[in-house]
Amino acid sequence: MLLRCGEFGRILGAAVFAAVVCCGPAVGDADPFVTPPSLVGHVDFWKQIFSTYSRDQIVIHDTENPSRIYSILDFSAQAKSLSEGALRKEVRRAEKAEKARIRGVLEKLQRNPDSSRLSVEEMRIRSLLQDDPRPDRYRLAAGEKRVRSQRGVRERFMQGLRRSRRYIRRMEEVFRSEGVPVGLTRLPLVESSFNTHAYSKVGAAGMWQFMPATGRKFLRIDGGVDERLDPMVSTRAAARFLRQNYERLGHWPLAITAYNHGPAGMERAVRSVGTVDLGKIVAEYESRTFGFASKNFYTEFLAALEIDSDYESYFGPMALDSEEDADEVELAHFVSVRSIGPCVGSLDDWKSLNPAVRPAAFQGKRWLPRGYRVRLRGGEGPEFRRCYDGLPSSAKRASHPVLERVHRVRSGETLLKIARRYRVSMESIRRANRLRNRNLIRIGQKLKIPGAGVVAASAPTRKAAAPHRVTHRVTRGQTLAQIGRRYGRSVESLRRANGLRDANRIRVGQRLRIPAR
Repeated sequence: MLLRCGEFGRILGAAVFAAVVCCGPAVGDADPFVTPPSLVGHVDFWKQIFSTYSRDQIVIHDTENPSRIYSILDFSAQAKSLSEGALRKEVRRAEKAEKARIRGVLEKLQRNPDSSRLSVEEMRIRSLLQDDPRPDRYRLAAGEKRVRSQRGVRERFMQGLRRSRRYIRRMEEVFRSEGVPVGLTRLPLVESSFNTHAYSKVGAAGMWQFMPATGRKFLRIDGGVDERLDPMVSTRAAARFLRQNYERLGHWPLAITAYNHGPAGMERAVRSVGTVDLGKIVAEYESRTFGFASKNFYTEFLAALEIDSDYESYFGPMALDSEEDADEVELAHFVSVRSIGPCVGSLDDWKSLNPAVRPAAFQGKRWLPRGYRVRLRGGEGPEFRRCYDGLPSSAKRASHPVLERVHRVRSGETLLKIARRYRVSMESIRRANRLRNRNLIRIGQKLKIPGAGVVAASAPTRKAAAPHRVTHRVTRGQTLAQIGRRYGRSVESLRRANGLRDANRIRVGQRLRIPAR
């Protein structure tokens, strides 16, 4: 249900936001995915990346106007003769050299654009910027962040198209039932190429690439099951998340961009620029977190949607995967994978149909939760139900049994504190870990925690809850704002928790404490 304009103004405290958003199109509009005129070139660029350039080709282009392509580096020949590691080194070296060359040409043109001594290559690059009226256009284009390289993904995109047909019909049914345009079922072509096992460097997972913090709003994510990896359960979660974005922002281009940049981030962009025109936002909004990926997310989707609708024009005839024929049975109890093993036939087949089940469940360290929908090959559902009903009562629990867990010792912890947290005796921990002296444990040590009772009894008590239970190791390219969004914390709370004087200065490999809510 859409919020009224007055509610937007009251909640956001920004009249301009309410004024420009509240007249957006309805969910059922015939063409919800408009292309802003200023972004037509962006869409064309991504169509080329998806359908023309291979993984062995590197496109050197301008970030402000991606369709301004300076050069193409082709490593097809090297890919046949070099090892993967050697090829990566060669690509990095050539990319760096080519971007430096392009910057040099642009800087030369800025000094003397009308020189009669320009080479053919220099005149070609000059012609690429002839529509830019700014007098310092060459200097701006030579900026460090303006000259960028992009690898072609033709092969990966084709693979995503093939895989998509396993799920697309049922995905469209889910999106219709949630009141979301079915064209958005093609978004995984951009996010993951429909790979249910996809993981990103920053922790996003599954076909829809949910981050843990966002995923937990809609899905079960724990040691036994990660529903981000379930193709259909995550699809319903994605539909609901996208619908929430639309109800919050009022326009599908904004809602889709918010899938990458976050709805709060898009609200800030709208307030800052004073418009819901995504083309103007991309051109004018300045933010450290609103980078190339966020600015191009919507146009990548448009390009993927257009190619999908007429894929044979781009790739010729293709053999697409058949629709997955699967039955689903909802578990009425907590059960172990070992217990239901005789009911599922081939374990390898069952693993491929249930990618959400984590290794800990197959290893017997976690049980499948009540309510989990087991996926089976088509027609196997009735036989599974009969087998499941015949399992002994000891194999089916109303709550998760506590099995042996592992605890990593943190600064300031004692064996007494750890025992109280898990509601077990110090002596049982000492015996399970063969500790000679229960007072000698070290930071980082892994302790086996023997089980007793049910999971509810193992939750940390309020008294034992530590104020900084989570740490994060900074990876290349991350900012404090990105880390904050991942864990649902503010930049200021992270800065205070880690004693940072400057929130903009964190280093790769640095460990940051994530404050408790």
